[in-house]
Amino acid sequence: MRQWIALSLLCMSALLLPISASAACESPIKFGALTWESGQFISGVLKYIAEDGYDCTVEEVPGAGPALETALSQNDIQVIGEQWVGRSPIMEQAIEANKVAVIGDTLKGGATQGWYVPSYVLEENPGLRSYQDLPKYAELFKDPENPSKSRFMNCPSGWTCEIFNTRLLKNTGLDSIFNNAQPGTGAALDAEIASAFEQHKPLLFYYWQPTGLMAKYDFAPLEFPAHDDACWQDLLRADGTSDCVSGFPVSPLGIAVSTPFIDTNPELAEVFKKVQFTSDALNGAILEMSENKRSGEEQALVFLRENPKVWQSWLSEEAATNLAANLGVSLTGAAVVNTGVVNNNAANDNPFGLSSRFPSWSLETPLNNTLASVVRNYGDVFRTISTMALTYLLLPIERLLTVIPPWLIIALVTVLAWFGVRKIWFALACGAGLFLIGAFGLWGALIDTLALLIVSVLVTVVIGIPIGIAMSGSKLLRKVVTPILDVMQTMPSFVYLIPVLMLFGIGKVPALFATIIYALPPLIRLTTLGITQVNHEMVEAGRSFGSTHLQLLIWIKLPQALPSIMAGVNQAVMMSLSMVVLASMIGAPGLGEDVLQSIQTLNIGQGLQAGTAIVIVAIIIDRITQAFGQGKRARQKTIDAGRRPID
Repeated sequence: MRQWIALSLLCMSALLLPISASAACESPIKFGALTWESGQFISGVLKYIAEDGYDCTVEEVPGAGPALETALSQNDIQVIGEQWVGRSPIMEQAIEANKVAVIGDTLKGGATQGWYVPSYVLEENPGLRSYQDLPKYAELFKDPENPSKSRFMNCPSGWTCEIFNTRLLKNTGLDSIFNNAQPGTGAALDAEIASAFEQHKPLLFYYWQPTGLMAKYDFAPLEFPAHDDACWQDLLRADGTSDCVSGFPVSPLGIAVSTPFIDTNPELAEVFKKVQFTSDALNGAILEMSENKRSGEEQALVFLRENPKVWQSWLSEEAATNLAANLGVSLTGAAVVNTGVVNNNAANDNPFGLSSRFPSWSLETPLNNTLASVVRNYGDVFRTISTMALTYLLLPIERLLTVIPPWLIIALVTVLAWFGVRKIWFALACGAGLFLIGAFGLWGALIDTLALLIVSVLVTVVIGIPIGIAMSGSKLLRKVVTPILDVMQTMPSFVYLIPVLMLFGIGKVPALFATIIYALPPLIRLTTLGITQVNHEMVEAGRSFGSTHLQLLIWIKLPQALPSIMAGVNQAVMMSLSMVVLASMIGAPGLGEDVLQSIQTLNIGQGLQAGTAIVIVAIIIDRITQAFGQGKRARQKTIDAGRRPID
């Protein structure tokens, strides 16, 4: 009986307790992890409000834009902190199906976008004010990869803005004058813009705000006609038929939430509707993030601590008090109650009283400043190298492959495969594989990939084999070069993609240099290994006959080391091919561009086709280079096996 009485009292006390703000959240709230600065900052603010103001549990789910939007429509995530209204077909369909809602007006006055040039370009060319003036000033924006035309820097492939910019180029007739350059990623676009400003070069590009880059550099918009919504809706469609030209809309920014989230968290949804920033506040926050190398959450914490009067009106009184207490600030404007800085000395000290804290060292700022200085002072030198590589290496091979009929390339590869492997089924499979790539509509992308692959392998061989030969004869050189090769092989490619991009410009040349850096180490190592493992008795026999060092190298060492060297060439080719997708992230065309675009648009079929094409090319190249890289005896065995009659 006493147990029942105690249980009843416990239930009554739970019911009589005041309902806290945490009642707003019945389950963890999953936020989409956005990749751009404003989205990261706004998401950080929302997460602090939900977690510290309303005692909710929050999680962050990574993913590309279309993937997150699809997940939101399925309620796999509940919140996307920044959504441009009317920009995404996925979101529009989800809103029509009542699966998603975009609430609030996050940016006062809305977000702007357009075609821009650096302000100094307009100052130096007073007649350039509108998109209609571009034909007269096209010479300013010459495309290094195609000097007969100019270049317009579009959005990355797969973004909605890439579609309407492409349509605008066509409808304005500028597509006959300007090449439609796509940088691959937003970071690549930012790097190209920053490089142009640092070198005081002209550049025509699409951009938007709020962004940190807008706050850092002085952009000048080109004039367009007034916005026409009917025209704009057609421009958003890749298959649109209208030839109209419209100015860019001012896009409201909102917070995208799933409909179940609104139903289960109405109080928090009402708070999100009230969240609003001025353009100065948002641009300033993004600039501070960039300059101080803060994450979105760190900048959100700074904003919330410095602006309690701004967010106090968004929240209920109880939630505002909770958030202020967790932030260590006062809502009345009094002195800060708690700095919010945790003293970790005790946690960092071990039982023996010795501090285990690390000193604060960083090479980030000096390296960034050095890169900016190099781009500013020596950018013309690197761009000259880029132009030479394009003019004398990449473009001639690309034109040659384009001139050769596809059927002839397929026939040559089929014959080469038979000579290498001596198996008729493999030769026919190679021809069928290349035909399949053409049937997929990827022959042009294949030619771009092969041109980049051929040039990168040629340069790698010209550089790698002599270095490998030199290392084989010098222990000191091996000790010096080996750590450098270790760094080249293990350093993530993303680390040097952006610096190479800023130095050489967007497109094929930075992809070429990035590929060479990645493919060079195995060729150097295997060349060195092959020469150092040549039979010492054969070398001594050559010396006894009076051979010079050069004669020993040409007639004894290199022939004996040829299988190892060819294995290095094979590895260089395969590693160059593995850079195809990464190279597409900095604007290099080819099969990787289709893979990247399929990722950004969730086009599974396109990605599978492009991935299959890469696999086919990889298998063909690998088997043929392996076959021709065998020693004479192994090679003869392969030929004899191919001639053996089938029982």
